[in-house]
Formats: sequence, structure tokens, C-alpha cells
Amino acid sequence: MQNTQDILDRAVEQVIVRKDLEKLLESKKKLKVYLGIDPTSTRIHLGNAIPLRKLRDFQDAGHEVIFLVGSFTALIGDTSDKDAMRVPLSEKEIEKNFQTYKEQAAKILDFSKARIEYNGEWLSKLCFEDIVKLAQHFTVQQMIERDMYQKRLKESKPIGLHEFLYPLMQGYDSVELEVDIEIGGNDQLFNMLAGRTLLKAYKNKVKHVVATPLIEGLDGRKMSKSYGNTINITDKPNDMFGKIMSMHDDLIIKYFELCTDIPMHEIHEIAEGLKNGDNPRNAKAYLAREIVKLYHSEKESTSAEQAFENVFVKKGKPDDIKTVKIKSGSYQLDELLDELELAPSKTEAKRLVEQGGVKIDDKVVSDWKKKIDIKSDMIVQVGKRKFAKIKIK
Repeated sequence: MQNTQDILDRAVEQVIVRKDLEKLLESKKKLKVYLGIDPTSTRIHLGNAIPLRKLRDFQDAGHEVIFLVGSFTALIGDTSDKDAMRVPLSEKEIEKNFQTYKEQAAKILDFSKARIEYNGEWLSKLCFEDIVKLAQHFTVQQMIERDMYQKRLKESKPIGLHEFLYPLMQGYDSVELEVDIEIGGNDQLFNMLAGRTLLKAYKNKVKHVVATPLIEGLDGRKMSKSYGNTINITDKPNDMFGKIMSMHDDLIIKYFELCTDIPMHEIHEIAEGLKNGDNPRNAKAYLAREIVKLYHSEKESTSAEQAFENVFVKKGKPDDIKTVKIKSGSYQLDELLDELELAPSKTEAKRLVEQGGVKIDDKVVSDWKKKIDIKSDMIVQVGKRKFAKIKIK
């Protein structure tokens, strides 16, 4: 079991208020800890997993943990990490996205010892008078001074009035749950502090905040589905292993600390070795093995490494190339990649083609406008790890 310092040090960016929370944890009192997730996509990625893993730390320490589904807040969508208004989701989309959330989160949390709550249960019942009373605890200056809004003002981009309501709604979750601690990514700090303000105002109770770091994706930008740079915890072992091996070397240590259970003293040794000239490829392979083992199994981790070695070291092809059935005819190359789900969007497909990252039957094709006549058993390759074998319907 981790001690107080371990819980508050590893994979933690800010604690409010640390000194007070340390005393509370040392008192051995069973605390109520929650993490809220808006189901705005169908998959949980390693970035989402960081606060989930921190929630598990508190669970392992014997505290009561709550997994809160933002069934109502997702209708608006948080824009804390966005430079434009988010497109609201429908209730049907939210329900579809959440269908596999518990199954995915169960790879990290023990749901036999956790509560699941839905904030639609209370937020949907608030009347206009309730919302006005919530708003009285904040100023326009507090809202508009946030970096994301200042950036949009300078760029003459719109700011929706409804966006100011999101922190109030997330804050009210703390009031309803009467929690001792809220966990969330550092981009949620403003919203979590709103909950601290409201809980004190409504229930005269102090809530502590544990903010976890954000993590960069495969291309060095913040991990985000919209960038197509995510490593999802449901990725197949071979895909997960290959993605980790392709990421920037300067992210290795950060991933070890935030995404694995490797002891920190060992991570420090790996960091020192890299500074002294150790091959980053070996560290990355160790990292990939550990992450695949966490979300799959040791056997699948070993198999994924062997498959990677076959494709990238021995220059072979994977044994488990996916087969995709599509209609016969001619496809423009960017449309073909989209159809085969080898690129997250046509725009990304064009970029991959122009960079020389696309092969058809082992031949590089560099014109995304090129018409491709489809044949059965044709193999399309994107980058070093994505393959698809075509079968005509």
C-alpha cells in the first residue's frame, strides 16, 4: 500500500491544500474521493487513465471512491482545453459513448469497491432560480480571465454564454456528493476550484483538489482524439506496443511515471542511463511491455514485442493483418485510407500520403488524388505499423 507522500507526489501536479490534505490522510479517516468523466468519446486513452490511476491509489489506500459519469455536463461539453466552442452532444451520443466506459475503466478501478454516479440525476432537476444562486458565487472577471477565453477574444472567436455555466455544474457535483477530495486533470483546475467554493458556501465543508498532469500524445501535442495521437487502453496489444515505440524519445520518462507501476527509484535509474547514452529504443521497449501488460496480459505483451521485432527489425509483415471488405471499383487514395480506417480523417490521410508514408503492395504512392483500382488481397500500409488486406464484397 502506498503511503501519503507516494499518493500526493507521483503523477500529481498540484494539491490544494497540500499541508491540510496531508494531515487529513495521516489521520486515517476514510475519505470520499471522486473523479468525473464526461463521455465525449467512445474510448479512454492513456491521458484519461492518469487521473483514473490516481483514483485507484486512493481506493487501494482504503478510501471511498466515486466514478462520476458526466451524463448532463457532456450535453454542454467542457472547453477548458479547447480554443473554440465545443459541439454539444446529444443524449443518444452520450449513452452510446458510455456503453463501454465502465468496461474500460474496470481495467484500472475495482468497481466492486467503487460507486458509480450520474450527474444528470441532480443537474437536470435544477431550476432557473437554482442556477442564478450558483452564479452569484462567481464573477465575470473570474471567467473571462481564463487563458482560453483571452486567446479567443484576441482571435475574435465566439465565446458562448453557456460555457460559463460548465464550471458551475461541475462545481455543484461536489455539493451533491459532499466529497472530501476531487481528482482531475490539471486542465480541470478552475472547475474543481469552483466545486471547492460551492461546497464551502452550501455545506460549509472543505474539499481538497488533486490535479494530475496532462500527457503528450504520439506527435508531442496534447493527447487528444481530435489530433489522432492517442494510445487507447482498448488498443490491440500489437497496436499499443507499436504506438509506444513510435513516440518521441523525450516522453519516455514521463510515460514511465504517469502510465506504469514501475517504482520511481527504477525510473530514476532509467533516466540516468538515458542521460549517459543508453539506447532509448531499449527503454521504450521496456515501457511498451509494461503498458501492454497492464491493459492486456504478460503473454500478450511478449507476443506484441515479437510481432514488432518481426515487422520493424526483420522487415517482415505482421501475421494478423486485418482484412477489410469494401465494394469494388476505383477509390481516390485519401478516400481509400478513410474507408479502410487507416487514417483518422481525410486531411490526415492526405498528410500521410504526401510524407511518403503510404504503400500499396509494398510500393510507395505519393499522390493522394491518385485513383486506386481495388483488387482482392491488395495490402495497404500506412506508416510502419498499420496494415489492411482488401477483400471485395
